[in-house]
Amino acid sequence: MNDLLLQSAFRAQQAGNLAEAGRLCQEVLRTAPRHPMALNLFAYVHMQTGNLPEAERLFAEAIAIQPAPDMFYNRGCTLQALRRFEEAFVCFQRVTELQPDFVDAIVNCGIVQLALRRYEAALASFDIVAEKAPEDAEAWNNRANALVELGREAEALASLDQALTLNPGYVNAWNNRGVAMQRLNRHEEAFAAFERALALAPELAAGYNNRGNSFMALRQYEKAYADFERACVLSPNFAEALVNRATALVAMRRVDEALSIYDRALRIEPNNLEALRNRANALIVQRKFEEAARDCERLLAIDRDQKYVRGVLAHAKLQCCDWRDFVETVGAVESGLRSGRHVISPFENLALSRSAADQYSCARIYAKDKYPPRAPLWRGERYRRDKIRLGYLSADFRNHAVASLTAAVFEHHDRTRFETIAFSFGSEKRGAMRTRLEAAFHRFIDVERENDERIAARIRELEVDVVVDLTGYTGECRPGILTYRPAPVQASYLGFSGTMGQETIDYLIADATVVPQNEYAFYSEKIAYLPDCFINYDPRRRIGPLPSRAALGLPESGFVFCSFNNSYKFAPEVFAVWMRLLRAVPGSVLWLPQGNPAAMRNLTTEAEARGVAPDRLKFAPYIAEGDLHLARMACADLFLDTLPYNAHTTAADALWAGLPLLTCKGATFAGRVAASLLSACGLPELITDSLPAYERRALSLVRDASALAAIRRKLQDNRATSPLFDTQRFTRHLEAAFVTMWERQQRGEPPASFMVTPLEMPALS
Repeated sequence: MNDLLLQSAFRAQQAGNLAEAGRLCQEVLRTAPRHPMALNLFAYVHMQTGNLPEAERLFAEAIAIQPAPDMFYNRGCTLQALRRFEEAFVCFQRVTELQPDFVDAIVNCGIVQLALRRYEAALASFDIVAEKAPEDAEAWNNRANALVELGREAEALASLDQALTLNPGYVNAWNNRGVAMQRLNRHEEAFAAFERALALAPELAAGYNNRGNSFMALRQYEKAYADFERACVLSPNFAEALVNRATALVAMRRVDEALSIYDRALRIEPNNLEALRNRANALIVQRKFEEAARDCERLLAIDRDQKYVRGVLAHAKLQCCDWRDFVETVGAVESGLRSGRHVISPFENLALSRSAADQYSCARIYAKDKYPPRAPLWRGERYRRDKIRLGYLSADFRNHAVASLTAAVFEHHDRTRFETIAFSFGSEKRGAMRTRLEAAFHRFIDVERENDERIAARIRELEVDVVVDLTGYTGECRPGILTYRPAPVQASYLGFSGTMGQETIDYLIADATVVPQNEYAFYSEKIAYLPDCFINYDPRRRIGPLPSRAALGLPESGFVFCSFNNSYKFAPEVFAVWMRLLRAVPGSVLWLPQGNPAAMRNLTTEAEARGVAPDRLKFAPYIAEGDLHLARMACADLFLDTLPYNAHTTAADALWAGLPLLTCKGATFAGRVAASLLSACGLPELITDSLPAYERRALSLVRDASALAAIRRKLQDNRATSPLFDTQRFTRHLEAAFVTMWERQQRGEPPASFMVTPLEMPALS
């Protein structure tokens, strides 16, 4: 009787009458509760109706009574749908042990191993399927998925071509072909593949999502957003498309909207790593550093080896002057770099690292991972013309520190010997500085919406002789442009204070203070040494009227220490020195920039912990007008520099404003910039070599008013003759460096470090 009922149940299930099949199974199980076939079929009915937990329980019960390949297979499929991939893999593996030719089980072994990120093992499974069923297009498609994850995109394309030969209308294969093309940076071909997939399946949410990624790579953000939005309409719980949609909004500068969509994605998948990582980056754009740090901590709790997240967390906490676990963080970053792991980006490492060797390792690891060399666009051609053609790459042709240090240099280039071209990829296009810069070049080209490859192609088409990256690893950087080798000579200058670690950058423009000659081993570039200082300060910068201390919220009497650096440059050991100075100098105050609320809160807490009343820390609000900021700096008595990351443009501002600056020379490029500036101003007495010496020198200057006044007079006198403020001299030196680079290349010689011969000038007082 039970056999007849079970046969009827099978027929009902095959006819799609699941309710009847389930009723008949229950009738069998009332009289034979351990009937394995009835349990298996009843579980299958539950699986088809979406009751996966009950299906899994019943399959397990059936297996315990009578283990059979199809039961293990069905339980594996249920566990796979429940995203319990490890258990699913065990089931599929058991099937293959019992029935080695069960091809679907081998396929699913590979699929769950893909989900478990065991890509080599997944590929091995798919290879077996391709051998056993070479006419199965799906087998070739699955094999391609594993190859893409292994970074073997060319082999993946061959597998996908085989799948599409077998089935030209195979939508998933077209979609995956586009993904493989994306990985190869062949975005136009990727776009065509997604177009084909969507023509075959107009409601394919994954196709719109992937095509959106191609639009993102081509920097067509509005079109990308439209595709991601369409994917989300078709599949409202498609977390990946939601994350991508939010990321497109960030690229379009609509960060508030982006954050709400990241939140939505995380409600669907609370542990979505991409959503957490991208939301953290968006929060940093909005200067919500505490919230960004929380996202980073969640990421590391889920996956402690998430690439570069430890560095983002460290930077966010430094922005907040949250120094809890600071020593442990520095140690973890150092050990990670020394073992070759992707723990921190080069920019974030500048404020943590005390080692040129570690900074070099960091840059090399990062460049190899994110910016490997591409097929070169320049292949040894010789350009013949009367002028050397200089190309400057920057995101910061605007009201920015880099622009303030270079605008006058661009204006002073010798137009009879050099032709200058600006390639601007920054988002800001307005303001007086932008207008000034556009007029300074022979050609000013806005390439913000072009991808790296297209910008590189432009550089090659224009036959640029020497191309100079002014952004490095900062802000809206585009280090990928020079990976295509678009010019015979490629250099890094000013924007990033250290090595880029990229094989395709020939020279770093520096000076003998920031890069000592005994440290060549820590730079992937050859060093082009400028005399005096690698920075020039525009002597036409206006200084506004001197305000009163009272107007600035400062005491009329009492010594005013200041440090106008960004809060992420403040380190606990240097802050401890500052607090000891305040305790040693009654009535003194420390004047700092009014940064984010968390930084001000934590700094006052740290001051109290060191025995300093919070009201002795004064916070200066941001002033957009540079002349007024320069004027107020003169109201301080002494600028206290930071370590391991010095003041750079801010230090030059202080010296131009007539404010003495005390520095401690560090062990890296970023930690020696202020020493270079002071040397160029003829003020070596303000350079110290250790924090104890720095502290002693600060106290001596406080206690010897006449000595400090003499330094101020010397600084004022030297401004007229200092090479730091001599743009004509500096520009000739910079041009001499470019000529040397170009001449070596013209002679067929490889890049080599060299020193520019200084022009004669009167000695500083």
